[in-house]
Amino acid sequence: MPYEVNKALKLCSHCTTELTNAVQGKCSSAHKSKTRPVPAPRQPPPLPPEQNYPKAIFHVTEYGAVADGETDSTSAFLKAWEAACDYTGSSTFFIPEGKFLLGPITFSGPCYKNQSPDVQIRGTLLAVPDLSAYPADDWIVFDNLQGFNLIGDPDEPTLDGQGGLDAWKQESCVQSANCNRLITSLKLYRVSNGTISDITVRNSKAFHVSFNNCDQMEMFNVNIKAPGDSPNTDGIHVHESSNINIVAAAIGVGDDCVSIGPGSFNISVSDIRCGPGHGISVGSLGKYKNEADVVGVLVRNCTMSNTQNGVRVKTLPGSSASTASNFTFEDIVMINVSNPIIIDQEYCPSGSCQDSGPSRVKISNMNFKNIRGTYNTPTGVSLFCSSGVPCENIHLADINMQFIKRETRDQGHFSVMGVVHGLEILTSSF
Repeated sequence: MPYEVNKALKLCSHCTTELTNAVQGKCSSAHKSKTRPVPAPRQPPPLPPEQNYPKAIFHVTEYGAVADGETDSTSAFLKAWEAACDYTGSSTFFIPEGKFLLGPITFSGPCYKNQSPDVQIRGTLLAVPDLSAYPADDWIVFDNLQGFNLIGDPDEPTLDGQGGLDAWKQESCVQSANCNRLITSLKLYRVSNGTISDITVRNSKAFHVSFNNCDQMEMFNVNIKAPGDSPNTDGIHVHESSNINIVAAAIGVGDDCVSIGPGSFNISVSDIRCGPGHGISVGSLGKYKNEADVVGVLVRNCTMSNTQNGVRVKTLPGSSASTASNFTFEDIVMINVSNPIIIDQEYCPSGSCQDSGPSRVKISNMNFKNIRGTYNTPTGVSLFCSSGVPCENIHLADINMQFIKRETRDQGHFSVMGVVHGLEILTSSF
């Protein structure tokens, strides 16, 4: 009997095991049947295509500007600019025909998608004459813009600085190193990848056009006019800028037609008609401490008529150390010019440089080629180099200039002062 009981128990145990396994199998199957694969996350719906907004034109008159030459339209111009700058498509800031009076104004970026509106000027902009209206030294400023394009009307006086005796009588700016309220008419500041064309700028209170901290800019078909005796009225000034191309301009002013200041790199000036004025100059350099170098200047195919200088490099005595190198002046015509070719490292317009010591601006690799015409002072070529840092590698080739003899038998000649290392003169007559 014990055997049967044990056998029964074993059978029962076997059944229990099978039952348990069966139940577990069913549960496992049931559990497996309820398991679903984790679905992949849904992809977000595609963004709708960006709308192609039509190009919009923002007329300053629609924002309150009045073309009577008397009503101050500064506020209206700013409102129109802000609307054009914020527009979510291509835009044009448009100034129609007529005369618009403007006080100091800054057209600031960045604009939508970092792209500047185009600027079209068909009328005449008149600067407020009163110097006390200008808190800074600029009239019209375009600031922090990419892809900037300004086009004017070459047959109209586009920008009139309304300079006159009140602005130009500041003889202290010639006699002193400190000048205040010298108002530049058009300033491009931190502007890149753009063009300026077909504009006329006249009678600025000081500089007519300046490029400051700009890159990849071209200016062409420009007329700049001011009386020959209006001081400090440079035509175009370049400062701390690179890759600037100035082409096809007629400039007659009371100072440099084109001046290239410290920190300029790869500057090209071509097809310029200069006169009256002080010629085309690099400098003055060395006025301030720690000035950046000037490297790579090309001046070609220009005509100087009745100017005080032709092509010039000028530095101040006692300057901090810097370099001016790799300049080429070529294919230039001089007509009755006073100083056709001049390097002046003793430039001192304020008259207070006598005890400053020699200039520390290092001038090197200067090329003067195919320069011809007439001059009216005894010296055709003047190299006034620093006694502290010699000029190096000065090359003159194919210079053919004639001294206009007035009531004197003095012959034109070549003048050298300071120290020059590596002077070469080829096939030249002056």
